[in-house]
Amino acid sequence: MNIWWGPPKHFSTQFEDRKISWLELFYDLVYVIAISRITHHLSDHLNWSGFLDYTYLFGMIFWGWLNGSLHHDIHGSTGVRTNLMTLWQMLIISALVVTLNTFSATTLVPITIALMAMQVFITYLWWSVGIYDKVHRKLNIPYTLCYLASLACIAVTLFLKQPFIRPFFYLSLLLNYLPPFLIHRNLKERGGEFSLSSSMTERLGLFTIILFGEVVLGIITGASQLKEFNLQVWINFTLAILIAFSLWWVFFSMIADRKCKPGFLKGNWMAVAYIPTLMALGMTGVAYGGLFSSYENTEDTHAYWIRIAFGSSIAVFLLGVVLLSSLLDYPATHRKAKGRIQQLLVTAALLVLIITICHFQVSLAMHLLITLLILLAVISVISKKWFLLAFPTS
Repeated sequence: MNIWWGPPKHFSTQFEDRKISWLELFYDLVYVIAISRITHHLSDHLNWSGFLDYTYLFGMIFWGWLNGSLHHDIHGSTGVRTNLMTLWQMLIISALVVTLNTFSATTLVPITIALMAMQVFITYLWWSVGIYDKVHRKLNIPYTLCYLASLACIAVTLFLKQPFIRPFFYLSLLLNYLPPFLIHRNLKERGGEFSLSSSMTERLGLFTIILFGEVVLGIITGASQLKEFNLQVWINFTLAILIAFSLWWVFFSMIADRKCKPGFLKGNWMAVAYIPTLMALGMTGVAYGGLFSSYENTEDTHAYWIRIAFGSSIAVFLLGVVLLSSLLDYPATHRKAKGRIQQLLVTAALLVLIITICHFQVSLAMHLLITLLILLAVISVISKKWFLLAFPTS
């Protein structure tokens, strides 16, 4: 019976070049749907309150995805247990998506209960491994305590009113991300140094690809909502698609086929670095609807914040690529070129911010074109440097 149920894989058992399963890809899609819902909510509430809610919910959803993915990567087996644990988590996140449809300041109870269900399940997920794995049992105490404390913070919000609710939600988020940074020294002392696997690095990349799909969907949705289609609309649409493709090119030129630097702490920092990067990518998709419809209206406050959200999101995304690339293991021959490309990415991020904040009274097409040219300049430098390193005699 135990063999049929399939105990979780032992903590010390790691496979090189593990292939990502179809179940994991299905699991990713459910989480991206949840992220899609909160980005759409942000598009309707583009203010500080909406941004704070977006940050918290994105952090929690990504935390749930990350923990489920890591559990599958570290402890996943061929038994029924792994499949059922994954499907149960998908059921919980699907319920959270349903509650997000009614998301408002006065209807937080359904969302809070769904978040509590996810919190309980993730806590059980890691705690239950200790039943089979004694090494894991000694290491998961900080996880269990922090996750239970986070659960208590979420539960307390059911009995509070604003402005006291949001601080407890953010405290719960902090507690959820804290355990790896508490145990890394203890793990190293026990001789159990753990590094982010190549399959998890690939999973993070695939998750990013799906979010790029959401950006393209945001562009299509924004353009399709316009009342008339003329040459100007098609020019803006084409430039927006080219910007999305350029961001994809920059990201995967720097990130693809690279392993995370060895070490438990570096792996966790890399996972955390993905949060602002992916948040910014999601916000880029959100901004296109407002850009297409109200960019020219310089007196509209909402239009102003749409422009700020668009430019700052691209800038943060580029800086996120810099941060992620600093945590990846490049060959010694590539490190000097990587450093110069990182400097170029920082410069590009600053230029995008300048043209966004200063707003030189140019048309939307010109704004998009300038942004695209900045990204194309970065792409040309990256492509040239990687080509010369691959073919030094060319």
